[in-house]
Amino acid sequence: MEAETTKSEIDYGYPAVTARTKHFTGRFQVRALVVCAVLGVLSVVLAIATLGMGQYPIGFGEALDILFGGGGEEFRRMIVLEWRLPVILAALVLGALLGIGGAIFQSLTRNPLGSPDIIGFDAGSYTAVVVVMLVVNTRNYSVVAAASLIGGLLTAFVVYLLAWRGGVQGFRLIIVGIAVSAILGSVNSYLITRANVRDAISVGFWGAGSIARVRWDWLLPTIGVLVVVIVCCALLSSSLRLLELGDDAAKALGVNVNRSRLLLIVLGVSTTAVVTAVAGPIGFVALAAPQLAQRLIRSPGVSMASAAFMGAALLMVAHFAALTIESFYRAIPVGLVTVCIGGIYFIYLLVRGARSS
Repeated sequence: MEAETTKSEIDYGYPAVTARTKHFTGRFQVRALVVCAVLGVLSVVLAIATLGMGQYPIGFGEALDILFGGGGEEFRRMIVLEWRLPVILAALVLGALLGIGGAIFQSLTRNPLGSPDIIGFDAGSYTAVVVVMLVVNTRNYSVVAAASLIGGLLTAFVVYLLAWRGGVQGFRLIIVGIAVSAILGSVNSYLITRANVRDAISVGFWGAGSIARVRWDWLLPTIGVLVVVIVCCALLSSSLRLLELGDDAAKALGVNVNRSRLLLIVLGVSTTAVVTAVAGPIGFVALAAPQLAQRLIRSPGVSMASAAFMGAALLMVAHFAALTIESFYRAIPVGLVTVCIGGIYFIYLLVRGARSS
C-alpha cells in the first residue's frame, strides 16, 4: 500500500503536510516534524556517546565496532552489549513513556502542572512497589510491574473520587493529588524505617530513580508496553484533542466524555506505573517534557508525539550528565539529575507566572 504525502491546501495557521493512505489520513505540522527529528538525532548522539562512558571507559570507535561490527574483547563486549546498551535503551523508552504520560494528564487537566508526579500517581505506584519489596519480599519483574500498575490505578481512582464535584476540574484534581501524594509519602517513609538496613538502603536507592541496573529481561517487556501505548495514543488522540476544548464542546462533537477520560487516565497511569516498576519514580520529566515540546513547536495544544521525543531526549541528557558526574565524583541516580533539572524548570514556571500576572 502506497502512502501519498502532499502539502495541505487548507490554511491551519501553520505549515502542514497531509499523509493519505486507503485507511488513514493524517495531518502533520512541519515544525513539529523538524523538532521531533532534531530531538531524535540528539538522543541518538548522546546514546552513542554514553556507550563508552562509565567506570570502565571504552573508546568511541571501539564502542561502535562492538555495537555494529561485532569486534572487541569478550569482556568489553559484555560491558557494552549486556550492561550499557540496555541502560541506554531504557533511558530512551522510559523517557518517551514519561513524556506521553505527562502530555495526557496536562491535556486532561488543561494545566501545565498536571503531570503524574505532581498529581500523585507516581507516589501510588511507588507505595505499591515498596509494599511488594519490603512486605512480600520479592523483586520479580511481573509482580513489581503489576503492583506498580495497581497502585497507580488505585491512587488515580481515589484522587478522581475525592476531586469529583459533579465533574472533575483540573485545578481540583491537582490539589487533591498533591494531598494524596503527601499522605503516601508518609506511608513510604514509615515502611522504609520499619525495614532492615539492607532492604531500606536498597529501596531508598531505587526510589531515587535509577536505570543503572536495567537489563534485557526487564527492558524487552517495557519496549512492548511502549508499542502498545503508542497504538492506544493513536486511537485516542482525537478524543484527547476534543477534550481540551472542554466537556460541553467535546460532547457536542460526539465524544463520550466519561469513557474517553477514563481510558486516557488508565493509559497515562500505565506509562508512569511501568517507569516506576523498572527504574523507580523519575521526577519532573513528565512535567517538563510536554511544555518544552509545546514551546518548541509553538502549538496551542500538547502533542503526545513531540512530548515523547522530548522526554526521551531529557532522560538521555540526564543519563549523560549522571555519567559525567560519575567520571570525577561518584555514581548518582538519574532521577536525582532530573529532579535538579525539573526544579530549575519549576522555578522558571513560577517566575513566568508571577510576571504574567
